[in-house]
Amino acid sequence: MGNADALHIDDKELIQQQIKEWFTSRKKITDELFNRSLSLVKEQTGSTSLPLMLLKLGQVSAEDLAICLAEITQLRKVSFEDFPAEPACDNLIAENFLKQHSVIPLAFSNNILTLAMLDPSDHFVIKSTKLASGAERVDPVVISKTDLDTLYDQFYGDGQSQLGKIADQIEESSNNSDADVEQLRDMASEAPVIRLVNLLIQRACKSNASDIHIEPFHDKLKVRFRCDGLLQEVESPPAHLSAAVISRIKIMAHMNIAERRLPQDGRIDLRVQGQTIDIRVSSIPTVHGESVVMRILQRDSLVLDFESLGLSGEPLARLKSALDKPNGMILVTGPTGSGKSTTLYTAMQGLNTEQRKIITVEDPVEYQLEGVNQIQVRSSIGLDFATTLRSIVRQDPDIIMVGEMRDLETAKICIQSALTGHLVLSTLHTNEAAGSITRLLDMGVEDYLLTSTLLCVVSQRLVRKLCQHCAEPFQPMPEILERLSRNSGHTINPDSKLYTPVGCEHCRSTGYNGRIAISEVLPVDDHIRRQIMQNCDARALQKLAVEHGMQTMYTDGCSKALAGMTTLEEILRVTQES
Repeated sequence: MGNADALHIDDKELIQQQIKEWFTSRKKITDELFNRSLSLVKEQTGSTSLPLMLLKLGQVSAEDLAICLAEITQLRKVSFEDFPAEPACDNLIAENFLKQHSVIPLAFSNNILTLAMLDPSDHFVIKSTKLASGAERVDPVVISKTDLDTLYDQFYGDGQSQLGKIADQIEESSNNSDADVEQLRDMASEAPVIRLVNLLIQRACKSNASDIHIEPFHDKLKVRFRCDGLLQEVESPPAHLSAAVISRIKIMAHMNIAERRLPQDGRIDLRVQGQTIDIRVSSIPTVHGESVVMRILQRDSLVLDFESLGLSGEPLARLKSALDKPNGMILVTGPTGSGKSTTLYTAMQGLNTEQRKIITVEDPVEYQLEGVNQIQVRSSIGLDFATTLRSIVRQDPDIIMVGEMRDLETAKICIQSALTGHLVLSTLHTNEAAGSITRLLDMGVEDYLLTSTLLCVVSQRLVRKLCQHCAEPFQPMPEILERLSRNSGHTINPDSKLYTPVGCEHCRSTGYNGRIAISEVLPVDDHIRRQIMQNCDARALQKLAVEHGMQTMYTDGCSKALAGMTTLEEILRVTQES
């Protein structure tokens, strides 16, 4: 629907109620926060609409608000990629009017004006633009505030980006590496520096980045976002702002800005466009200054569901069978950033009932789970994994989760806990499931204790998911299908298709959107136990597990590629053909 006259959106109270129901039903805003925003709108007697007030207070994200308004008004949602290179009906409508009322013309043809609006229920603006443009009809569409700001800069700005404008407001002398603490603190507290750092964080969240890398070099300050597992360079502040930007981040993370010679860790809690996020900050000294990495954890978007993560079918059945056991040990393995912690959180979410007590020992606590006792390791004061675990057992837990099994002492306490009636979940850094068993044996764990406690090992990697809006099917060569059939162990139809990434507005022109896990689940049954007691190597254990039905990560990946979830290139990027 495009004609505003055909829409029943005159009743502002009805629209406000629908906005409230949309956000509260999705748990994106509380009744209290919404009612506070609505009260402020009424106090200002119509000078600000509810959507603008929600954005101004940071209660909702710009993208969520645009999706909400498009759904409840049944209007099309557009983004800045839908606009032409030049503004439509230029000079017919004043630039100040467009910015004041958060609208921008999309097209003007056949005497019909298509108007992109942040609030499509604003009939005053529709009538005003119709009069100013001389259009026979105005068709509203919905656009987000973020895309509106991008278009204003593109059409009516001076060619300089928002980040560049902020950077110009900061003094050139800000990069004095020998500046004293007070000078650094003063620089980091300047309004332009604060806005610049906030803008970097907002852009990272909009891009669904998991990390922000800020790296100083001799002649530049490089900023990169890790999106879907791969780093990509983005617009960066000038090099002379290195000290100011890094000092601002350290202040936000409650780190010592005077200490620039040693690594530091910190944490930031804040709301960005209505989303609650945790940011773990790590700094290390380099030749040209401190390099900072910010790990972004979006609590509101955490999905604790095995099938959404990529575990399904037989591997999921094997894992759930192990989780149903009253005692024993379950390990999740893989390199850093492979989703191990999320898998463990998902497992705990399913086990978390009134009848069970769950205690975790983590470094750091990534997500806070309701009803779970979570302990943050602090090695600086002697609160390490082993020390904490010895005390945990006296707390009468049913389930213990250990963030990482780093040494023999921690491994032995975990095994002892599993032997004494506890279900123990932990992670280990190995390349494959079978390698975890040999790693523990090499660490010094006795084989008879391992066979008595270990229930199963999950090994996983994360691969990028194909964008469902632009992925295109193609007919692979018969040789490729034959190899897939051989490796997956299933007969594949000769007409089966694979998919290739193309790129569109929904995936930032990458062809991929989000990530999914490929995994292998090795249950420790009697066959595996006998091999462990005979000191077999990882290759022999892996072969035996496959012979008894274990699906390898590569096999799981091939199945997901045939289902159109990802590509063979992605599978080969993170694993090897088995």
